[in-house]
Amino acid sequence: MTWLVLLVSAIAALAGAGLAYVIGAAAVASFYIAGQERFLAALPQRLFAQVDSFTFLAMPLFILAGELMTRGGITRALVDLTLLIVGRLRGGLGHVGVATSVFLSGISGSAVADAAALSNTLVPEMTRRGYARDYAAALVAAASMIGPIIPPSIVLVFYGALMNVSVAGLFAAGFLPGLLLAAALIAMNAFSAWRHDHPRGIRPDAAPLHVVAKAAPALALPAIILSGIVFGVTTPTEAAALAVAAAVAISFLYGIWEDGSLPRVLRSQLSDVRLALLRTTILSGSIFAIMFAAGAFEYLFALQGLPRWLSRQVAELGLGLHGYLALVMAVLLLAGTVMEAPMVLVLFVPILAPPAIALGADPIHLGTVICFNLSLGLISPPLGGCLMVVSAVTGVTFWRLSVAIMPFFLVEVAVLAALVAWPDFVLFVPRLVGLAP
Repeated sequence: MTWLVLLVSAIAALAGAGLAYVIGAAAVASFYIAGQERFLAALPQRLFAQVDSFTFLAMPLFILAGELMTRGGITRALVDLTLLIVGRLRGGLGHVGVATSVFLSGISGSAVADAAALSNTLVPEMTRRGYARDYAAALVAAASMIGPIIPPSIVLVFYGALMNVSVAGLFAAGFLPGLLLAAALIAMNAFSAWRHDHPRGIRPDAAPLHVVAKAAPALALPAIILSGIVFGVTTPTEAAALAVAAAVAISFLYGIWEDGSLPRVLRSQLSDVRLALLRTTILSGSIFAIMFAAGAFEYLFALQGLPRWLSRQVAELGLGLHGYLALVMAVLLLAGTVMEAPMVLVLFVPILAPPAIALGADPIHLGTVICFNLSLGLISPPLGGCLMVVSAVTGVTFWRLSVAIMPFFLVEVAVLAALVAWPDFVLFVPRLVGLAP
């Protein structure tokens, strides 16, 4: 009977049914199959208690701030700044894509948002200057993975609230892994530029001081937000609310800078706010719907004693911390290729994380590498969200893009392996500011 439920669920998902509905229906059916249907009466209360966290409020607020900033014209300002810094190097436009993703990650916290923004602006320019369109699209998709790692990160907020881990500590831990990933991608782009004789980049048309001045407001926002969180001045939720207010102000400033007509800027900004609110509502609703559906399975697993069984199996197999972490990373990497990150977090992490912590893993290090791992699912077929966005925007077919991105994907998997094996590197900044032992 269990296999029948899984088969029907897989067919429904492939037919286009909403994933949250499919998982939720499968979870309820599984309660009856397991003889635990009497606990369904308590399921709604448990699910609402699971999301009744002040920290979770930061997630839709950061999504809204990212939407407002993406629509507010900051991408062009950041591209010009990175052109000024690395534009003259061979393969400079590729370096610009990676460096801009670093800057954007401190604003949007979303890989999909960064991929969409750069696909619209950078890929056409790279193609026009002689880069292969497949390569340009693959590089942009790969660089978008920096978004969920460097804070503020939506997936880190989600993990922290779900597993009761310090979001400030997770944010602090994301800095160096994000920069390491950026350095690996820049090194790979430099190698490709040498091998394929990619053209040198260009400098922006405007004067350097003008470029820096225009980018300064956007760069100031993540610095203000993160310093408030890391040094305990604001909670993540308060920082997210501050980010929304700052996003509105900065978007208005850029509008005046570009247009100069107050009435037109106000009309444009009201339209942007309306669209950003609509998009935020849809994204937040889908995330919480998936979380509720996956949470039902988590409740059933808890009733069946699956976490305790897994802990016993780990003890009997004699896996040490590194062996168990390697197993967890492999499972999550596979799950992330076919499932959304929030679903994997709710469905697998409460089961797989406690044995790792019992073996001596630091909760902040564990959360950082798990979120890094799940972000890779966005650039891996068959359901990579960033691949779909970049493919739709650039016109490169999904499967061609999936092939082109494989070298970048393997490099990012190597970075993940290094982060798993080197916890002191991940924890350096949290320890420096007193957020980790």
